[in-house]
Amino acid sequence: MLSPELDAKAKSISVNALRIVAGAAYFSHGAQKIFGWFGGMGPNHGTVDYMSRFGAAGFIEVTCGALLVVGLFTQPVAFIASGEMAVTYFWMHWGRTGEMFWWANHGELPLLYCFIWLSYAAFGAGKFSVDGWLAKRKGETWRF
Repeated sequence: MLSPELDAKAKSISVNALRIVAGAAYFSHGAQKIFGWFGGMGPNHGTVDYMSRFGAAGFIEVTCGALLVVGLFTQPVAFIASGEMAVTYFWMHWGRTGEMFWWANHGELPLLYCFIWLSYAAFGAGKFSVDGWLAKRKGETWRF
C-alpha cells in the first residue's frame, strides 16, 4: 500500500501520462487523414477529401489531439473529442459488419477514446498541463 502522498502523486502522473499518450495517438489518426502522415489513408497512402466526414473527423482529431496533449481547454475539447468518437463508433462500426459487439466490428478503439475523453471532460487535464498551470496561477487547486 502506498502512502497517501505517494498515492496522490502516482495518480497525478498516471492521469497526465494517459492524457498525453492518448492525445498523441488521437492526433496521429487525424494527421494520417489530413496530412498523409504515418502511412496516410487508403491504398495510395494519401489524404482524405477535406470536405468529407473523414476530413471533418481528421480536423477534429488533429486540433483536439494537440490541445489534449498540452492540456489546454481540456474539458470542452475532450467533450468534443468524446462526441466525435461516439459518432464514429455508431456511424462506422455499429452494425456495419452485421455485428454489434466491438470485438467483431473493430470498434474498440473508438469506444476507448470515447470514454477516455469523456472522463477528461468530466474531471479535467490534471496539474501537469497548461490548464493546471493556469489554475495554479489563479490560486486554484487540482484534485489530481
